[in-house]
Amino acid sequence: MAVEEEKQTAKLVFDEEAASALAKELRATFASAKTRSYQWRESQLKSLLKLITSNELAIVDALRSDPSKPPELESQVYEISMLKSSCKLALKELRNWMKPEKAKTSLTTFPSSAEIVSEPLGVILIISAWNYPFLLSLDPVVGAIAAGNAVVLKPSELAPATSSLLAKLVGEYMDSSSIRVVEGAVAETSALLDQKWDKICYTGNGRVGRIVMASAAKHLTPVLLELGGKSPVVVDSGINLQVATRRIIVGKWGCNNGQACISPDYIVTTKDFAPKLVDSLKRELENFYGNNPLESKDLSRIVNSNHFARLTKLLDEDKVSGKIVLGGERDKTNLRIAPTILLDVSRDSLIMNEEIFGPLLPILTVDRVEESFDLINSGTKPLAAYLFTNNKKLKEHFVRTVSAGGLVVNDTTIHLAVPSLPFGGVGESGMGAYHGKFSFDAFSHKKAVVYRGFAGDASVRYPPYTKGKLRLLKALIGGGILSIIRALFGWSKA
Repeated sequence: MAVEEEKQTAKLVFDEEAASALAKELRATFASAKTRSYQWRESQLKSLLKLITSNELAIVDALRSDPSKPPELESQVYEISMLKSSCKLALKELRNWMKPEKAKTSLTTFPSSAEIVSEPLGVILIISAWNYPFLLSLDPVVGAIAAGNAVVLKPSELAPATSSLLAKLVGEYMDSSSIRVVEGAVAETSALLDQKWDKICYTGNGRVGRIVMASAAKHLTPVLLELGGKSPVVVDSGINLQVATRRIIVGKWGCNNGQACISPDYIVTTKDFAPKLVDSLKRELENFYGNNPLESKDLSRIVNSNHFARLTKLLDEDKVSGKIVLGGERDKTNLRIAPTILLDVSRDSLIMNEEIFGPLLPILTVDRVEESFDLINSGTKPLAAYLFTNNKKLKEHFVRTVSAGGLVVNDTTIHLAVPSLPFGGVGESGMGAYHGKFSFDAFSHKKAVVYRGFAGDASVRYPPYTKGKLRLLKALIGGGILSIIRALFGWSKA
């Protein structure tokens, strides 16, 4: 019996040999052209939508088990509804996305026509994150399928219940010859990264992002990296403070208790306005989460003990611990930390030199609100940046000078829900973008195609090259219509 169990365990080991066999199998499927047809793409998107709608309770249970997400907002809205919306949009627009795009030609190639054909890249590896383990696993899959690719999905081992459910449901609902899930941790991910893929999509932190990119470079594989960074919120005076405060709170603590890549990481406001902002945050936080937020059903827990220890270290640093103006309470047993506001923390503190990714929110103060933009630009480029103001010139200055993956004026995080906008980072917050049509494009190659007949063949292209021919060729390639006329008649410029 023990020998039989050892044999079964050996079969389940996913090593480099198994990863190579999987990549080879999916590459053979892709080579058969099965995934290229509209019918296959449509059927798989419909199957994915059915997977979601038929298993909502199981999905909510898994999300409650992993990061202990509140079922209503966090699970039903942010994970399930957003993914449904993504599937429905792809199904609605798929034919249009697949159509070749007409492109203009020039006199150089006359007579001719041209178009841009979107073709699938091949076999895609998607490595997802633990903080939104359902949405961030399957949302890129929607784009990869819509573009006609075969897919390997590696869910995060830090969300084991969701990972297990994904493996089960994808196996039941999707085409297993083209779409597969691989569970596991570092060893399994490393085995996958050793293989050649046609694109790798990774969502997570910059440290692992560098490992993914280094592995991809060995095979000249393109990458889509959704990373993170310190997303700032600039708060001007003369605004509707209650509305602004509520929108900051829901973007920070309402998004997985700060464990989201686009959650506000810190606030910058003026010294004069900071006390009013702090009072408003205190008041609205109590309205939302009560006197004992550690017991609130609307706040997620910290994902695991390692992250709890990391956040505790940030909070307990000598430069920081005395700056708490609200919160700071912790429940180590249940991995909960109350919403915590810190005022005027040192800019060289640990909390200001790494992405917080938790329920701690420092407030920095400046003399003039315009100084906040220089402060933001002195660090690495964030995934998102937010501004609250009624000042038109300040809005324009913000959009013009602050470089980030995305900007929102007078709200937080909502750009994620606009499918007509690309979602992605810049610099250390990531590269590439997806969502909506941008997801289709992210997993497609834009192939340039020029069509010509046999008429209109110009001898000027062919040797021997006389001065007249060279003059005309230069005019055709680099000049306007007047230059071409001059070249035809042998006129020189005055």
